[in-house]
Amino acid sequence: MSKGNIGVTTENIFPVIKKFLYSDHDIFLREIVSNACDATQKLRTFAQRGEMKEDMGDITIHVSINKDAGTLTVSDRGIGMTEEEIENYINQIAFSSANDFLDKYKEDANAIIGHFGLGFYSSFMVSKKVEIITKSWKEGSKAVKWSCDGSPEYTIEEADKKERGTDIIMYIDDECKEFLEENKIQELLTKYCHFLPINIAFGKKKEWKDGKQVETDEDNIINNTNPLWTKKPADLKDEDYKNFYRELYPMSNEPLFWIHLNVDYPFNLTGVLYFPKVRNQLELQKNKIQLYCNQVFVTDSVEGIVPDFLTLLHGVIDSPDIPLNVSRSYLQSDSNVKKISTYITKKVSDRLQSIFKQDRKEFEEKWDDIKIFIHYGMLSQQDYYDKAKSYALLKDTEGKYFTYDEYRDLIKTEQTDKDGNVIYLYAQNKEAQYTYIKAAQDKGYNVLLMDGELDAAMLGMLEEKQEKTRFVRVDSDTVNRLIQKEDNQSQDNNNGGILADLFQTQLPKIDKTEFHVEPQAMGAESAPITITQSEYMRRMKEMAKLQPGMSFYGEMPDMMNIVVNTDHPLIKKILEEGESATAESLKPIEMELKGLDARKQVIEQEQQGKKWEEISQESKDNLEQTRKDIDAEKNKRTAILADYAKDNNTIHQLIDLALLQNGLLKGEALNNFIQRSISIIK
Repeated sequence: MSKGNIGVTTENIFPVIKKFLYSDHDIFLREIVSNACDATQKLRTFAQRGEMKEDMGDITIHVSINKDAGTLTVSDRGIGMTEEEIENYINQIAFSSANDFLDKYKEDANAIIGHFGLGFYSSFMVSKKVEIITKSWKEGSKAVKWSCDGSPEYTIEEADKKERGTDIIMYIDDECKEFLEENKIQELLTKYCHFLPINIAFGKKKEWKDGKQVETDEDNIINNTNPLWTKKPADLKDEDYKNFYRELYPMSNEPLFWIHLNVDYPFNLTGVLYFPKVRNQLELQKNKIQLYCNQVFVTDSVEGIVPDFLTLLHGVIDSPDIPLNVSRSYLQSDSNVKKISTYITKKVSDRLQSIFKQDRKEFEEKWDDIKIFIHYGMLSQQDYYDKAKSYALLKDTEGKYFTYDEYRDLIKTEQTDKDGNVIYLYAQNKEAQYTYIKAAQDKGYNVLLMDGELDAAMLGMLEEKQEKTRFVRVDSDTVNRLIQKEDNQSQDNNNGGILADLFQTQLPKIDKTEFHVEPQAMGAESAPITITQSEYMRRMKEMAKLQPGMSFYGEMPDMMNIVVNTDHPLIKKILEEGESATAESLKPIEMELKGLDARKQVIEQEQQGKKWEEISQESKDNLEQTRKDIDAEKNKRTAILADYAKDNNTIHQLIDLALLQNGLLKGEALNNFIQRSISIIK
């Protein structure tokens, strides 16, 4: 037996490993099993070259737990090591200045392992002692045992091992006993080693017998050594892709379609990306793409490799050009990674374009499911907008699909306003906004359905990208004013003030909602009362949900316009009856208001052209008092009209019908409406 010190320039290597790798200590199993896989792959190469005479035999890698001994063992039948090779590969660590090491890699365990060749030494993250029992494949080699207890000292001696290969025996620390649990090791092997190219066995397969699970004699192979992305697309059928998707995501619906990546220049990249079928937006999440390096799992945080909008996809990417020590800083600076990102974007776009051109009907059928991916890309990546605008679609409320150019050609004749803007009318809820949609269609307009998660953001982008374009929600104004043309200006109404008060005073108090009554002549066939909401304010509130910096818009009340149609017979009747019932009470108030308005005009005329300091205090006081008197008289008028309107069932019924149509009638107000409706029917 011989002893020695591991060749490092600091004696603090093991505390450093434990401290700075501990947060990622699961990685140790990936490293040890990957090393075993590499050793076996090398043996395969020697055998293929004819350099190894004997038969390879079973080359399965075995992972085993011995709870009594407190050990976790990884055994392979690869090339093994001689004592000299242990000296070269185990006892010498490519490790330089401790200070530089800590400064550069203290937050990145993967980088420590990959950069300094510390894969094997990651075992000390969870072990108080590690033993290597190994025998080289080379003829005449002797088996040796290397042992180290986590200090720079090691021992090496002859061992009793008849077959070639290496056993790594890890004596698990008391603080890490979870790595002696079968479920934990099964979880880590499934995560990190699921697609390694050499069979990995963990225990024996189990079956149900006499009401309980019992072990069989068959090895429990945990990995798929020949995953789908390593095969040629020409050799695969649709069912193969679907089966692989089920293997990756057992509880998911079938994917919409997939893209097989396969390039060997100017970088190596294989993989399969799936467009998932999303049942609801809560299922939409990132980190569903798995990154591999030669079938070794690296990460499922692929930002930087895959364009941000494509991180919503599912699947696998494998590239030997992305090393195991992948880190955010590496991704941001590496030129190969940038090329890969560009390639993936192009490949996805080409595939979508191909489906659109070859089978537009199929593309339209899938549009509602895939549009969130495409919209996210167009919003987040300028060059992707330029690629996607030829196959991105707009859908109208009749279920018809149009490209951007097709739709503009469809509506530009009827839906261009007096300033030359093409007005894109849209609805966000076909059922809730049915009345508004129908009114627009009756006028010859087409209405888009914009009900997607990102459609609110898309409106602004499309207005910016397309010249002379405005999007207007179909309920943002009365139908005659949705598209302002020379011949559809609203008409004035002399009795608007009385109507406004009759309705304004009877509107309910709704939290974070403000109502403004506006009498307007809309034609006898139009609805007697309509609720509209400002396009600008509503859109700002919708954007506030997506952009935290605009949250102050979200706190503002909803501004609702109650448009009373002065041409409708019901409204005319309300006005006539209201004027008749309140005429006597309002007459002295109206006369007083005329006198006050005249006095106000005289005072304002006297003050006109004078500086504030040149106006006498008496004149200022007179003007202020006159304004107060006017407000007081108006309040009296409003009180009289409110007192009359409170008992007018027609006013209340019309208001409640409008509120009900817009989902604003709830609680006690809804109950009152139902009771009133029943009494009217009686």
